[in-house]
This record gives sequence, C-alpha cells and structure tokens, in this order.
Amino acid sequence: MAPNENVDNGFESLDYVDDEQKLHHEERTKLREEEEISVERVFQHQLVPSWRNQLTLRAFVVSFLLSILFSFIVMKLNLTTGIIPSLNVSAGLLGFFFVKTWTKFLEKSGMLRQPFTRQENTVIQTCVVASSGIAFSGGFGSYLLAMSEREAKIASDSSDFKDPRLGWMIAFLFVVSFLGLFSVVPLRRIMIIDFKLTYPSGTATAHLINSFHTPLGAKLAKKQVNVLGKFFSLSFLWGFFQWFYTAADECGFQAFPSLGLKAYENKFFFDFSAIYVGVGMICPYIINISVLLGGIISWGLMWPLIKNQEGHWYAIGLGDGDLHGIQGYREIRNKQRENVLPVADQDSPSSPQLSFDDRRRTQLFLKDQIPTWFAVGGYVAIASISTATLPHIFPQLKWYYILVIYLIAPTLAFCNAYGCGLTDWSLASTYGKLAIFTIGAWAGASHGGVLASLAACGVMMNIVSTASDLMQDFKTGYLTLASPRSMFVSQIFGTIMGCVISPCVFWIFYKAFPDLGTHTSEYPAPYASVYRNMAILGVQGFKSLPKHCLLLCYIFFAAAIAVNLIKDLLGKRGRFVPLPMAMAIPFYIGPYFAIDMCVGSLILYVWEKINKAKADAFGPAVASGLICGDGIWTLPASILALAGVKPPICMKFLSRATNVRVDKFLGN
Repeated sequence: MAPNENVDNGFESLDYVDDEQKLHHEERTKLREEEEISVERVFQHQLVPSWRNQLTLRAFVVSFLLSILFSFIVMKLNLTTGIIPSLNVSAGLLGFFFVKTWTKFLEKSGMLRQPFTRQENTVIQTCVVASSGIAFSGGFGSYLLAMSEREAKIASDSSDFKDPRLGWMIAFLFVVSFLGLFSVVPLRRIMIIDFKLTYPSGTATAHLINSFHTPLGAKLAKKQVNVLGKFFSLSFLWGFFQWFYTAADECGFQAFPSLGLKAYENKFFFDFSAIYVGVGMICPYIINISVLLGGIISWGLMWPLIKNQEGHWYAIGLGDGDLHGIQGYREIRNKQRENVLPVADQDSPSSPQLSFDDRRRTQLFLKDQIPTWFAVGGYVAIASISTATLPHIFPQLKWYYILVIYLIAPTLAFCNAYGCGLTDWSLASTYGKLAIFTIGAWAGASHGGVLASLAACGVMMNIVSTASDLMQDFKTGYLTLASPRSMFVSQIFGTIMGCVISPCVFWIFYKAFPDLGTHTSEYPAPYASVYRNMAILGVQGFKSLPKHCLLLCYIFFAAAIAVNLIKDLLGKRGRFVPLPMAMAIPFYIGPYFAIDMCVGSLILYVWEKINKAKADAFGPAVASGLICGDGIWTLPASILALAGVKPPICMKFLSRATNVRVDKFLGN
C-alpha cells in the first residue's frame, strides 16, 4: 500500500503543479492583454517634462495665432446661427500641425533645444479653447448684444439699453471670466478620478493628441492610430458630403425624417451626426439610455399633451419660442442631489483593480497639486473686486445682486461641469437664463431690471462656462499626462487673450455691419432678440409664466430627488436606474442627439459581444475618429461660410399634404 500511496501523492502533486502553472499562465496572459491595450506603456520610456517646461513660449505664440482664427470662426457662428460646436479637437490638431512644422524646421537647422511633447500640445489646445470660448460666453450674439439700442427698438423697449463699447466690454470680461476657473479647481480629483466622468470631447482630443505623439515601434498603438485615421477620414468626408445638401434651414441629412414626419416634428429623428455617434460610444450605457428616456418623456409625452391645452393653459397663437406659451414649460429643469453621482464604469458589477494606465495617470495628475486655499482665496479675491467694479459698468446691477450670484455660482458651476462630463453638453446658457429670471424679477422694471438681468446672465454664463471648459481640459490633461498646474496656467493665459481678442473681433463685425442684429442682416444674431425678450419677461415676474408651469417644476424637482434616493437604496442594482440630470437635457433641445448616442452605444454593445478584446482596444479610437473628423470639418465649413460660399443644394423632405399641393400645382 505504501508504494501506491506514494504514486497517488505524486499524481496529486503533479495536479497541483499543473493548476499553479495554469494560474500563472492566465495571469501572464492577462498581463499581456493589459500591455497590448495600454497607452501609457507605449510612452513609459519618454520623460514627462515638469509643469514649467510644458509651458513654452512657442506654445503661447501658436495659441495666440490660433485664438484669433478661432475667435473669428466662433463669432461668425455666434452672429448667424448661434450654435457653437466643440472646437477642442480642431485646436489640438492645428496646434500639433503648427508646432510640428516649427520644430522640424529647427531640427533640420540644428537649433532645436526642446522636443515637441504631447503635454505641450495639450497646453496649446487648452489655451486656444479658453480664448475662443470667451467669444461664446462673452454673449456677443446673445445677452451683450441684447443690451444695445438696436435690440431694444426691435423689442419695442427703448427705455433701458447700453450700446457696445470696446472699453467696457473688455473691462466686463476681465472681472467676470476668471471666477469659473477658481470655482471648480478643488473638485478636479473628484470629477476626473473618483467619479471617472468621461468628458467625451476632452477624451477624444486626448486620444488624438496621444496618437500624434506615439513613439515608433508600438504595434498596437500603430494599429489604433490607423483605425483612428480611417474613421477620422470617414467622418470628415461624411461631413463634407452632407454640406452639399444644406443650402437653407432644415435641409440635408440632418433634417431627414428617419422615423416619420410626425416624429420629426417632435424632434425624434436620426440626424446622421458622426460626432454624437462617437460620443455615444464613449459615454456609459446608462447615460445614453437616460438621455433617450428624458426625450421620450418630454417630447414624446409631455409637450404634445401640453400643446393640446393651448387656449386653456396659455393663449392661442403664441409661437413655439414664446416664453408665455409652450416654451415656458420647456425651461423646466430637473435638479438632482449632488451626493448621488455616477462613474464611467458603473456598468461593471464590481470595481476592477486599477490598470497600468490609470495608476500612471493618477500618480502624475495628483503630483502637481493646486492648493485649495489658493483656489478659495482666488475666488474670494476676484469676487470682491468684481462686486465692487461691476456696478460702475452697470449701475442697474446692484452689489447685493452680484454677491448673491457669487454665493450660488460655485454650485451651478459644479452642476454644469458635471453634466458636461456626462453628456458633453454645456448648459451655460440655461444657467444664464436662470439668472435673467431671478435678478429680473428681483430688480423689477422700474429699477433697470432688463439691463440688470442681462448683465447678471453674463456673470453667470462666464462662470459656469469656464468651469466646464477647465474640467474638460483637466480630463484631456489627465489622459496625456499634462500637469494640472500647466492646464490651469494655460487656461488663465487663454482667458486673458480671449478677454481682449473676442471684443476686438466683435467690434470689427459691429462696425462693419451697421444692421448687425436685425432680421434682414447677414448677421441677424437671432439669440440677441430672444435674450432681450426673456429679460423683459423676467422683470414681469413668475406670474407671467403659463399656467401650471411652476407646479410642474416643483413636481419634477421632487421626482428627481426621489429617483436618486431610490438609486442610493438599491446599492449595486442602482446602476440600472436612469440619471435625472442626463434626462433633463433633451427636455429643452430635443431627443435627436440621444438617438445618435444610442446608435453609438448599440454599435459598441454588438462589437463587445462579437469580440470584446478588439472592442476594448479599438473602441475609443473609432469613437475619437468619428468625433475628431466631424469636429475638424467645422473649421473648413466655417471658413467657407465666412467667405460667402454656400452649399449648392437644399435637400428637403416634405409632408404628404405638401406633396399633394405641389403635385396639384405642377399638374395645373
């Protein structure tokens, strides 16, 4: 029996060894897979420059030149359609092109002292976006122009106006544009690392910058760059192709009634936007589902039902954009508690161990801290200066109005930065409208309430807009190993540039086109009239809103808190509960972009089911390519518009009744 026992023990021992080898083999395989999809392993042999060395003279020179170009583009869009796309990707690409050309020339002449790094590229992108962002948040096509005598006459309200002047516009921007930067700096770790918010445009820009600077010899990185390049080209060419069919409003593929004409009237359609398909591939599934659900509740159920109450709840014949009518209900905003916040990987049942990339990025992101005392002190100091200065620019805007705005602004800045991290949408203009109604109702018509509310809108918009821009740039910096300090300094320099460049660019348009802001002008600035009318409505108080509007607001406020409470109580299962903040966005702008995002989610879901390894490795590259190509097309499209080149064709889809009338006309 003894020999047999020894033999049995030998087999048991061999089994144990086999199991141990199998375990080690699985661990090695997992490590190899991690190395294959790791971005930072590709760059691990490159020295990361200090935050001071990331801030170079050539970076700021290129940023200044690009800021002028982008400010003209944003201003043109601001004064025509009022719709401004994200320019992060374009800034990153053009920054790379200019500096790479510069460094190649210096390298050939033997004068290159410092190589061009992805961190320096990120600094350029941050500076340019901060500068050109002032062209939007400065309100040159909205609240600031709404203060002018031209807009006052259009609104038949010439008693309260302030015409644009270069001096006071620059002074105004300098005292209000920096507060948003200091308001969210203490939250950078929470937003980027703890909550893992995606910031799709920032993520796509980072992937693009990383792909530009990929060291030679990295096999997977090369494949990822090739994939990104293919989908970048496809997205760019698709944007170019669509442009030919957009000669007028509501023309082209973006106005194609893919779900039927009735659904199209309620903004349910797929608009063939590559950029939002890419955003959908980056955003977590629950975000996309929440946005779509919000669109179904609002545009699928609520607005059609409320529209049936025309004549009962509000007057007959008011247009869709009239705040006394259905538009007043659309201004309702869902609120949610701030202690219930999703993270990007919440679809996973458990939080996995940090990858090499996450460890490396987190280590460097937390290395160069921006002290909290510095952020708080900076906010208080600038707020004090602003509170003392603004009443001299706008006597109607009392110091206590400004103080109240600055007390609540950090909370709203956080909400906007958080919402932008979820869906890539900045709701700065919505928070500005909140200031219009609040301050307008407080000041009243007899105390210059119209101008006070428009100025308050500007203060609020600048704070929340710069806050979300900074956090978006922090995300890009996190993914490219750029220091938070260099990001913050770059944002400061960019904001300084924007406070001077944007008013000067606007002044060129304002002086060159005497009819700017009127309906017959080449630059009608449609939102200026909207903001003026909202300010007039605001001074009349909440009683001017349509029937049951405030009641619905209270109901949705309570519902949002209840949903988040349920999400808390369900624990891990709470990841399947929709997010009220994401649901709120389509209430105002419609669900069409949510359909695009869900298409992106569906593509990624099917891809993961077919080949999860490839989806994990190449999914971000595909999504970034789609976002970048569509984003870059904005630049030549804007230049063509500036040059007066219009698309040759208007492809429009008519209703059946309209087609019958056309057939009868042609038959006769």
